[in-house]
Amino acid sequence: MMIAKVRGRFSAFNGILTVGDEPGDTEVEVEIDLASVDTKDPQRDTHLRSADFFDVDNFPTMTFRSTRVVSIDGDCFRLDGDLSLHGVTNPVALDVMFDGVGTDAYGGQRMGFSARGQIDREAFGLTWNQTLETGGVLVGKLVCIDLEAELVRQ
Repeated sequence: MMIAKVRGRFSAFNGILTVGDEPGDTEVEVEIDLASVDTKDPQRDTHLRSADFFDVDNFPTMTFRSTRVVSIDGDCFRLDGDLSLHGVTNPVALDVMFDGVGTDAYGGQRMGFSARGQIDREAFGLTWNQTLETGGVLVGKLVCIDLEAELVRQ
């Protein structure tokens, strides 16, 4: 109702990070299964999967492909890319923080990253809304993206 944030996550996704010698040589590709949306409210999740929002029957995935990585300061980067959602592709910028690298219990190398950004859902054709009796609308336009990722070196 535009007065509180609804937090959700996607539990099914695949991604590849190809690290270059320079930040500009790095590439990121991610594919997210939209049916895996989870906001801890089954009724809301069903509505998000419907044609009113993600329309997973016709658009089962969301993809992100980087177009540029720029080093900002030390472990901070700007990741520009193309986000494809609901049949629409738009540029998206994410502020990325490299959180570190370490060896897991099995000898594998892991890297951690955090990222933040936001999108206008209506720019992707996700325009469903409901007018409230008290004025205003049920769903806000802006969606905040907050990522925590751990990657395993292959």
